[in-house]
Amino acid sequence: NFTYCPETGLAKGNEHSAFAGWAFPFPGVFLTEEFISEDEESEIVELMDRDDWKPSQSGRKKQDYGPKVNFKKQRLKAGSFTGLPSFSKKIVAQMKACPVLGGFLPVEQCNLDYVPERGSAIDPHFDDWWLWGERLVSLNLLSKTVLSMSCDSEDSIQLFPTFRKENGELSPPGSFTQASACKNSGEEGINCVLSPRLVPSKEVTVAIHLPQRSLVVLYGDARYKWKHAIYRKHIEHRRICVTFRELSAEFSAGGRQEELGKELLEIALSFQGRPV
Repeated sequence: NFTYCPETGLAKGNEHSAFAGWAFPFPGVFLTEEFISEDEESEIVELMDRDDWKPSQSGRKKQDYGPKVNFKKQRLKAGSFTGLPSFSKKIVAQMKACPVLGGFLPVEQCNLDYVPERGSAIDPHFDDWWLWGERLVSLNLLSKTVLSMSCDSEDSIQLFPTFRKENGELSPPGSFTQASACKNSGEEGINCVLSPRLVPSKEVTVAIHLPQRSLVVLYGDARYKWKHAIYRKHIEHRRICVTFRELSAEFSAGGRQEELGKELLEIALSFQGRPV
């Protein structure tokens, strides 16, 4: 029912829906367009296609660069992991310029290949919390798509009325006790106060539009409160998603398995890997 607006950080109600003219803050998303150039994109995809793509769930194919994991038993070891691929070294270096990626050290990379002919999709889910840390980073290649966010919480979301300025920009919702300029019966300049609305979180979906070559980071609420999905209807052409994950606190400095984490990061950041 809502679409994420990167400029304001708001999820705003879609036009012609019951929520048109309403919005709420949607924290935990960082989106930057044209993270890499067209030439870089072509080179990366060409290098990926030199290796085999293994069948995955829901019509996808994958290439994994990461440690051997048993999530059910919570066991982890290096296995045949030899590091992230060489072409990712430049991508990881460029991430340092992103304000939300300070100290981000990826220990795993997963390439996923989506095509409409296979009905490629991924159901709403959370990425694992035991092994993977707070920030999930994805590079969207070859075509645009939509990341669909949904919430199973029993909480409610407070919506605020929004209005557009004369230049067409969406004004962030202020306190609902403040009056906003509105039009009434054709007269301008009349002040009105609209009370906020409460809606069950389960009834809300938020669409995050991912342009080709964009980079998106999910963290905070968008990582731990909202599930993310890619639906079949949003795969119009071949699309490759490159997802990078960092280690959780248990495997980081001061964590219970800090030494294993150090070992895996040393392997990952050698950038000499082949798909496992």
